[in-house]
Amino acid sequence: MYRLVRKALFTVEPEKVHYMVMKNLNRAYKIPFSRNILKSIFSVQHTSLERTLWGITFPNPVGLAAGFDKDAKYTDALACLGFGFVEIGTLTPKAQPGNPQPRLFRLPADKALINRMGFNNGGAAAAAEKLRHRKEKIIIGGNIGKNKDTPNDDAINDYEASFKELYPVVDYFVVNVSSPNTPNLRALQDKEPLTRLLQRLQELNNALGNPKPLLLKIAPDLTDGQLDDIIEIVTQTGIQGIVATNTTINRDGLETPQNMIDNIGAGGLSGKPLTQRATEVVGYIHKKSNGKIPIMAVGGIFTAEDAREKINAGAALVQIYTGFIYEGPGIVKKICNGLINKN
Repeated sequence: MYRLVRKALFTVEPEKVHYMVMKNLNRAYKIPFSRNILKSIFSVQHTSLERTLWGITFPNPVGLAAGFDKDAKYTDALACLGFGFVEIGTLTPKAQPGNPQPRLFRLPADKALINRMGFNNGGAAAAAEKLRHRKEKIIIGGNIGKNKDTPNDDAINDYEASFKELYPVVDYFVVNVSSPNTPNLRALQDKEPLTRLLQRLQELNNALGNPKPLLLKIAPDLTDGQLDDIIEIVTQTGIQGIVATNTTINRDGLETPQNMIDNIGAGGLSGKPLTQRATEVVGYIHKKSNGKIPIMAVGGIFTAEDAREKINAGAALVQIYTGFIYEGPGIVKKICNGLINKN
């Protein structure tokens, strides 16, 4: 059924159809009987799916990655689709429009997307206010970044500001220094600035009295040497985990014609082409850290088999984004049922 719907949806510009669909889902959520129907259709409950990490019990290990609900507008409605947790953002201290449109592109031949959104969001304070009024008790992660016009030397101040705003209303944090769509942001993954940033956030986290799990989101394009540095930094700063991985700037091996790729231009690639590399990064970190660093895996997860592959490589939790767009609202239920059957 969803394949027929998808065919129609894919005739509309991607960013426009995203907001259209999510506004309608929000409308459906506001109708009590409709809300209950959505939950009964898409939710799966089974004790074998539960994961306890950082003192948080996740009802299932399948979450929604950051970027889909940037401003926490849809968390209640998304809770009806079976997600074990939802990560909002990336949020910055000041609202910003992001990069010029068009900035989101489908690659159907590859089951992939290219985006150069550029952290478009309404600001951390506005998102925090929305979360204060949410009705569903779904676990929420807060993904934070810096404003485009903030120099890297001052980036710590942006991360601290968003952290303070979101601290009372999220369950865990993700520090995003790996998006390819904010100029020079990935330079913050270098050892010295990253260590300094994470140390400051951990100090703030502890000073606020009830520390929240703090995770680092990394790029799939890092070398083994850079991943070794990441493992050392995570261990040294005592943060609670890694999200592996963000989108890639690599374009190798795509089925989409090269002229189309050239016309799209810059941006981060997500979806099926990222499946193998994301799993490799998860496996490398898990092995090199002797399994001591909890990993949230994201990248090319479309099926229960994809999720199982990430878990077998060392992931404790998984996230989806592009798979949600290509497979539809039933994807979480399908993945969860597949994990139950093989437990």
